[in-house]
Amino acid sequence: MDENTCVIAGGGPAGAVLALLLARSGVQVTLLEKHGDFLRDFRGDTIHPSTLQVLDELGLAGEFGRLPHRKAHTMSLQTDEATVPIADLSRLPGRYNYIAFVPQWDFLNLVTGAAKRYPTFRLVMNAEVVGVIREGNAVRGVRYRDAGGEHELRAALTVAADGRHSDVRRAAGLVPVEHGAPMDVLWFRLPREPADPAQPFLRVSAGHMMVAINRETYWQLAYLIPKGGFDALRARDIDALRAPVAELLPFLKERVGLLSGFDDVSMLSVALNRLRRWHRPGLLVIGDAAHAMSPVFGVGINLAVQDAVAAANLLAGPLSAGAEIPESLLAAVQRRRTPPTVVTQFAQRVVQARLIRPALSGDAGPARVPRDLSRVPVIGAMARRFIGFGVLPEHVRTPEVSQHA
Repeated sequence: MDENTCVIAGGGPAGAVLALLLARSGVQVTLLEKHGDFLRDFRGDTIHPSTLQVLDELGLAGEFGRLPHRKAHTMSLQTDEATVPIADLSRLPGRYNYIAFVPQWDFLNLVTGAAKRYPTFRLVMNAEVVGVIREGNAVRGVRYRDAGGEHELRAALTVAADGRHSDVRRAAGLVPVEHGAPMDVLWFRLPREPADPAQPFLRVSAGHMMVAINRETYWQLAYLIPKGGFDALRARDIDALRAPVAELLPFLKERVGLLSGFDDVSMLSVALNRLRRWHRPGLLVIGDAAHAMSPVFGVGINLAVQDAVAAANLLAGPLSAGAEIPESLLAAVQRRRTPPTVVTQFAQRVVQARLIRPALSGDAGPARVPRDLSRVPVIGAMARRFIGFGVLPEHVRTPEVSQHA
């Protein structure tokens, strides 16, 4: 049986960033990732100014800047009649006035690579959590399975950061409250040519909605469908997807034929939910495991990172000192992060109800919005700050006390 001060289940943004922050503070931490690498296609990967600032505070801005990425200073919505700027991030204060589009595997490799510089960090890949270790009402670690069999890893604190289908959350008996979403998302890619548009954008028409993300050599495309509608669409010929894509994005008309079938498509079942309680004695839940976010605004990664920073700020000191972690301290993490979660999810629900649901039902709606939302007084400023920094952005308060390995 192995023992650590902290074990984190899930090597996504929340788990990886928290592990780095704890390791650099001298906490013995093990990060368990169920896959053999981070190469899952079509993960969210919009790195907003709030996260860029955290990377800067960790001394990783230079390394991040060397990763292949595209900067987006504006966000826009394209209707059948016009292109409507939504947010002009270039007008944000400070150094980071853009969204960086970076494959999530590059981001996670950067963060875990930085964590490996500290002797108190351990990363275990291909480690699937199969249960939690209990002592009375308290969680005292996890059981996980890898190629060598099943193992127990005891810890003073267990953190569930293993996503919206969290195995640890389920084992602890925590069930999120569902708030619903009117759509699912079909992800796929098509080649990009130099004459194509440069900036990412949202395309809306009566009955249809798409997001287009420039990946330099290809487009990462998200086609929204009514909730639960994938099986009916898949039962039809692939032309049922090719045709609306070509109509919405005419510059791709000659390339949609490269979609050979629905095997080229990945379906994301959109969820919007959150836990009433993010903790049990010895257990903290953060990131998507605590609150699954809608793709609206692309803020999922950034909310997860903010959770990790807040948790580290509150917990790194007691953990490094070997102190018992009272549940009241875990509750303080939830109190800190609940307001931004609730506000962000409320905004996502408004967009889902006012824009996405009407568009998918055949009423495009946004044709009546101002020609440039980004310059509407007050609204424009609120939009860019909300998208860029979110609600209650966190800053790294933990010292670097470990010696590099």
